[in-house]
Amino acid sequence: MRILAALSCALLWVASLHGQTFSGAAAVDQQMERAVEDGLIPGAVVVIGHNGQIVYQKAYGSRALIPRREPMTLDTIFDAASLTKVIATTPSIMRLFEQGQIRLNDPVTKYLPEFQGGHSDITIRNLMTHFSGLRPDLDLKPAWSGYETGIQRALADKPAGPPGVRFVYSDINFILLGEIVHRLSGKMLNEYASENFYQPLGMRETTFLPAASLRPRIAPTEINPMTGQPLRGEVHDDTARYMGGVAGHAGVFTTAADLAKFAQMMLDGGQINGVRLFSPSTVEKFTTPQSPPDQPILRGLGWDIDSPYSSNRGELFPIGSYGHTGFTGTSVWIDPFSHSYLIILTNVVHPHRGHSLTSLRSRVATLVAASLGVTAPGVKLTSYNDTIVGPGLHREVDPKDEVLTGLDVLAENNFAALRGKRIGLITNQTGLSRDGKRNVDLMLAAGVRVTALFSPEHGINGAEDREHISDAKDSASGLPVFSLYNASSRRIQTEMLDNIDILVFDIQDVGARFYTYSCTMLYSMEEAARKHLPFFVLDRPNPITGTHVEGPMLDPDLESFTGCFEIPVQHGMTLGELAGMANGERKLGADLHVVEMRGWSRGDWFDATGLPWVDPSPNLRSLNAAILYPGLAMLEASPNYSVGRGTDSPFELLGADWIRGRELAGFLNGRFIPGVRAYPVRFRPSASNFSGKTIEGVRFVLTNRDTFDSARLGLEVAYALSKLYPGKIAWQNNRFLIGNHEVIKAMQDGADPRDVLQKMQDSIGRFVERREKYLLYR
Repeated sequence: MRILAALSCALLWVASLHGQTFSGAAAVDQQMERAVEDGLIPGAVVVIGHNGQIVYQKAYGSRALIPRREPMTLDTIFDAASLTKVIATTPSIMRLFEQGQIRLNDPVTKYLPEFQGGHSDITIRNLMTHFSGLRPDLDLKPAWSGYETGIQRALADKPAGPPGVRFVYSDINFILLGEIVHRLSGKMLNEYASENFYQPLGMRETTFLPAASLRPRIAPTEINPMTGQPLRGEVHDDTARYMGGVAGHAGVFTTAADLAKFAQMMLDGGQINGVRLFSPSTVEKFTTPQSPPDQPILRGLGWDIDSPYSSNRGELFPIGSYGHTGFTGTSVWIDPFSHSYLIILTNVVHPHRGHSLTSLRSRVATLVAASLGVTAPGVKLTSYNDTIVGPGLHREVDPKDEVLTGLDVLAENNFAALRGKRIGLITNQTGLSRDGKRNVDLMLAAGVRVTALFSPEHGINGAEDREHISDAKDSASGLPVFSLYNASSRRIQTEMLDNIDILVFDIQDVGARFYTYSCTMLYSMEEAARKHLPFFVLDRPNPITGTHVEGPMLDPDLESFTGCFEIPVQHGMTLGELAGMANGERKLGADLHVVEMRGWSRGDWFDATGLPWVDPSPNLRSLNAAILYPGLAMLEASPNYSVGRGTDSPFELLGADWIRGRELAGFLNGRFIPGVRAYPVRFRPSASNFSGKTIEGVRFVLTNRDTFDSARLGLEVAYALSKLYPGKIAWQNNRFLIGNHEVIKAMQDGADPRDVLQKMQDSIGRFVERREKYLLYR
């Protein structure tokens, strides 16, 4: 005992050293000590990790209250309860998944043939996300015992509803998953987890069925009515206890130090200290949203992201972080964005259950996140069934190797079509080849005579965010740069073309009608036609696919530089296709040459192309933002409204000094908009509307981009704002963005967005028919 006491003192001394680097130590101590003093918990151990280091750890209160009081120590072993689901069963499924032994969309009956009599649509994914329709627990009366008995009961338990429809947190799901591990590996879950994870990670005190020698360090739980003594070293969960202490939903005992190793392994993409357990892509797949896209609950595979059980995320850890809780009082939350984790282990059910940790977990998590400088608006996350995207995130479908832009195709032929001619190049920072070289540099190196450059809104380098941009000179080539976004005109002037034989357009668009690059292209085509100059479009992908066609059609009397052709807000065309359509329908008579891409398909999102993402403008910094942009930009002309300009995440959030974030998020989520969730945030723009002022609003997280409709989101936002904050939106200020009188009136009148969308269908259908003959890709 003297050795253990000395070890405990040493650990506390180390914790105090860590505490010197963690600014939130005093606040966390205050919360935990008050919880002990108020009798909410007997005691607890807290461990906080950040950037690969434990920055704080401390033990509070008592490990046991009866039959005698014992002090809590850092090396206390806790009944992890439902943390078993994520530190035993989930990693076991991850390992089998990596080995190709299990597929997430396979029916459970493929692995457990007798499940539901051999007839069930429930999949592995349904079990892991708790959308199986199975009940929460097995019946415990009349009493029964034995692992096999529990499995047989789980195999035969009748679902309470169909799969994929409703979130029901169910231990039965993970009992079945544990048995699948058993059958595929030939080993019981406790053996498999120990050999494959705990031993390699050095989690020496994590185990099912702890040895009697460990009993003095185990935190007791509830009083067992059969013995009158607290359970200690025997699993608290009744079902797991009936099954002999080994089950997929509960049964693991562990320490905070061991859990810290596991959390760090997850943060490090499946490895720690040179030991690799999983590939980074597998970790990302299991910890990003996998629940049905039309559901308001976000669950990963095993892990919780945003559900009624995620109080331990607090108010600041972002959506995209993940964790889990256990009934006995255990919890872990992991944030890959700030590279942090928070572990709180307590035995709140000792000596009796009945206390809720929801508020305490949330308060401590918020304090920790604030102290570590974590801010929710930093999230960029998208998921769609088997594919996950976001900064540094893996896609199960590998990006295509050979998507070549029009520039790449022209460069393959050494720019033969341009040789011997004086070239005017309309471009900006997006005019790069697949290997990252500027178009103008490639042309000059190939002997092409480029005589002038022309830049669109935001300038030749794409860094200007102001109303008027002057002519300039390209520093690398020395060529003159004529601005097509200056104070006097948005068009090429006749004298600018005096030394030019061919105009070439090479700019990456984002697929929205009011993104001005398309009008720069069409205006330039008109000038080329007047001067009888050939006009080349070096085609590039529509980053938000060529299949999503959404939003109001443009009324002719609302044409402007933010909409100069009668198309919907999201047109689903490349600029090469759009150029052909405008040339044909408006009879421009341009000598148009579209240099087609190679390898691009209409259904491809940008991240499927393998091409480098270059911010097309200062306020579109990710594919997520581009997907949300056609909907969220429809109201951005309102002077008292922010779409996040001046923040790190423009067009992924909105706000105003008259918006209440929780209220707006609740309203929008209650509308069940497919493929997206709203979360309350506070943010302080450094530019544009509300510069320097902290305001409330909501942040949008895509949960399934394939089912997401940007026009629906834009209309739903307008509907919510008109219902909650009448008179705040300046509808007529946004008339050129919305572009349709009938839709503007419907929004002003508070019409249901679903009705407005329905009325758009005929005009959208006619547009789809119109564009068909101009499509270049299938």
